[in-house]
Amino acid sequence: MNDRQYDPYAGSDPYAGEYAGEYAADQYQVVGYDEYGRPVYQQVQQPQQSQQPQVPQQSQGYGYDPYAGGQQGYDVYGGAGTSYDNTGSPYGTATPQDTAWIPQQQQQQQQQPEPPAPEPAPAPVPAPTPPSPPRREQPGEYKTEQFSFIEEPDEESEDVIDWLKFTESRTERREEAKRRGRSRVVALVVVLALVIAGGVGYLWFAGKLPGQSGGEDGAAAASGPQKRDVIVLHLHNTKGGGTSTALLVNNATTERGATVLLPNTLAVSDDDGTPTTLGKSVDDDGSTGTRDAIDTVLGTQVEGTWRLDTPYLENLVELVGNIDIDTNAEVPDPKAKNGEAPLVKKGEQQTLSGRMAVAYATYRASGEREADQLQRFGAVMQGVLRKLSSDPQAATTTVQSLAQILDPSLEDKDLGAFLAKLADRAKGGDYKTTLLPVGQGGTLTDGAGEAVVKEVLGGAVRSPDKDAAVRVGVKNASGKKGAAQDARVSLVNGGYTFIDGGAGPAAQPASQVTYADADKKEQATEVAKTLGLPVSAVRKGSTAGNADVSVVLGQDYRTG
Repeated sequence: MNDRQYDPYAGSDPYAGEYAGEYAADQYQVVGYDEYGRPVYQQVQQPQQSQQPQVPQQSQGYGYDPYAGGQQGYDVYGGAGTSYDNTGSPYGTATPQDTAWIPQQQQQQQQQPEPPAPEPAPAPVPAPTPPSPPRREQPGEYKTEQFSFIEEPDEESEDVIDWLKFTESRTERREEAKRRGRSRVVALVVVLALVIAGGVGYLWFAGKLPGQSGGEDGAAAASGPQKRDVIVLHLHNTKGGGTSTALLVNNATTERGATVLLPNTLAVSDDDGTPTTLGKSVDDDGSTGTRDAIDTVLGTQVEGTWRLDTPYLENLVELVGNIDIDTNAEVPDPKAKNGEAPLVKKGEQQTLSGRMAVAYATYRASGEREADQLQRFGAVMQGVLRKLSSDPQAATTTVQSLAQILDPSLEDKDLGAFLAKLADRAKGGDYKTTLLPVGQGGTLTDGAGEAVVKEVLGGAVRSPDKDAAVRVGVKNASGKKGAAQDARVSLVNGGYTFIDGGAGPAAQPASQVTYADADKKEQATEVAKTLGLPVSAVRKGSTAGNADVSVVLGQDYRTG
């Protein structure tokens, strides 16, 4: 038996083998695609197959039906053949009765119009895409619509570009980080150099560099004019009587503070030029007269007066929360009975309340000098400054809490800001307390007294204002007791300020008039004429620290 192969396009493919002629055996295959993506077919000549024996046509009409949906096989030896379904599976052996349906099927197929025979097409030619013949589904076969095809983007190139961008950006970030690092290093080196230079400059300016001579204050004074704020403080003992005076100094140039204790025996002049002492001036002339007298004697410029009575000092210590100072004496309690412990003990870092601080600041044992009591007063004030706030507003609040009546020349906010600066100096260790040394008669001692005036209070004698009177310091070395008083009258009447320099250690034959600055030569000459001294007595030399012109009266000076 010879079975024909199953053709899936039978009955619908116009190029299938159902057409007669030389094209019946032709087949097409895809050989390429045109510019629009359509397939290009080429005709392929199939080899001739061996001719199969023809089956004699039965009179009953049995035979091969090329348009049948199924295929009928025949035995080459005659008789009934085997019938096959569309899939090529045999139905079984056909009998005349079984195959009676074939002619009817053939008749139905013949009723359909036959498509015209296609003309042979040259090969290869682009041909339109032939219609897809209907597929006969096989068991287990997948349908085309069951698959979905998507065009996968080629991410390899994008990944490469992204990697290059990432590498480039990372390299740029590294370079930028290196540049920033180098800039920071350079900036740090510059800052360190400036800090070192500034520190060395400050140490040089403050006189703290090794090898600098003249002391701290001496180096600062030699650097040039300095700005100082000065306030005079008077402590009034309301119970025991008496006063204690000190100058509070803030050196804005060197950033240092100081308390200069002034003995009551310091010789000053009153409003009309009459010699007096500091203690008497406080009682008689009041704050304004005493302030002017201090300016005249010391060459300072006191900006205000702070009167602090002992009850207010007690309240001030309580407001700052007690003080801790080193005490050099035991202070008995006036209310205590014999044998009881003293009010203030002697020792280092003793904590004092307000009452204890007042008792220690005003205490003067029998036989002690005034300087000893002034030193205790200065220690208490420095202890208060160490506990006072460095904030101007807070310090002003503390001053206002005292509810005291201040001198009109000094307001609460000004005093508070001034004390805050001193408190900052005291806390930082840039503060000292010193005593102005005076000799017999209340005059400044040579050397030590002038050093305090120059280095602490002014660095140099303050030049008087254009209309200010010239200060003339007079020392009596004539051997005549009334010579200094006679010279005072002459100088005051001539418009000069008289400063008592005391008596000389020994008499000297000739008088001298000296000046320190060249611009004071003319003034020194006028002073000599006023005192009746020859011009030859005028010379350039050292003067008292608190005077513009110094005069030493010799035996040649004539009184009256």
